[in-house]
Amino acid sequence: MGETMREEHSTYILAIETSCDETAVAIIKDGTEVIANVVASQIKSHQRFGGVVPEVASRHHVEQITYVLEQALTEATMTIEEIDAIAVTEGPGLVGALLVGVSAAKALAFAHQKPLIGVHHIAGHIYANRLQEEFSFPLLALVVSGGHTELILMNEHGSFEVIGETRDDAAGEAYDKVARTMHLPYPGGPEVDRLAHLGQDTLQFPRVWLEEDSLDFSFSGLKSAVINKLHNADQQGLILKKEDIAASFQASVVEVLTEKTYRAANQNRVKQVIVAGGVAANKGLRTALAERFDQTDIQLSIPPFALCTDNAAMIGAAAMVAYQKGNRADWAMNANPGLDLEAYGRR
Repeated sequence: MGETMREEHSTYILAIETSCDETAVAIIKDGTEVIANVVASQIKSHQRFGGVVPEVASRHHVEQITYVLEQALTEATMTIEEIDAIAVTEGPGLVGALLVGVSAAKALAFAHQKPLIGVHHIAGHIYANRLQEEFSFPLLALVVSGGHTELILMNEHGSFEVIGETRDDAAGEAYDKVARTMHLPYPGGPEVDRLAHLGQDTLQFPRVWLEEDSLDFSFSGLKSAVINKLHNADQQGLILKKEDIAASFQASVVEVLTEKTYRAANQNRVKQVIVAGGVAANKGLRTALAERFDQTDIQLSIPPFALCTDNAAMIGAAAMVAYQKGNRADWAMNANPGLDLEAYGRR
């Protein structure tokens, strides 16, 4: 970056994300401004398998990481010497994929004597929202992705309290399995969302609320109900409209996610609700949440589509909080596929 562009009192963090099937590098200024954000997707490589193959993902990360890193620095017109810290997704995720990013980050930090920061992947998804507007505490985060469905209460930056979580399948996982049974192309979630807007909730699939005061989720029963409906129809030679199946399934998921988020927000008297994770890109969910919170004093924040799926900009945003708290990783940092969010926040 030229001397006229870099602000001396600002902090520039280079972040790396390789937790699943996107190889991503970003450069973030002061935790809130995206200077560069490069993502190399592997969707086409995994389409023929109908899902992410961990070994294939890891090999692609090895192939792509250097190119993506160089492209991010070029996009930012910066050199590595102008970076203040190196951040990387430490976990959770696919261990082989995580290892590629962690190894690259450690090598960069060691070679250039930069501070190293490990970031929790879900913290990253939450902090994607800070790239568009500042947080107002206390806040509630609804995290919805292929591997996670959680309600997280935050009273300050870097503090995470899980007050609701899935007891079985995550919402995104249910989307993927239903899509596969419907023979939809990979990735299935966006295709189910697209079809849902063309159909009607004619099948009235169950809504799982669990105990009266529970903020937990359960989508396994819904997933099974949809799959059984499809199999029974096939055995009887009946043809069900895919649009109506998608609409009925999505109506159930969205209603439960929206109502439990609304209940949790009121119980904890939060000022802001933020939505995070890949399923935050779901148009049905975005619309339902907007309508539910429209007449309240609670601010609703949903990141733009590009920041819902995995990217390194969100990792850089979360890393800024750790950087300000003085959290630094040492050279023994390793990929941690089971990294706990609450424990991460207590560092």
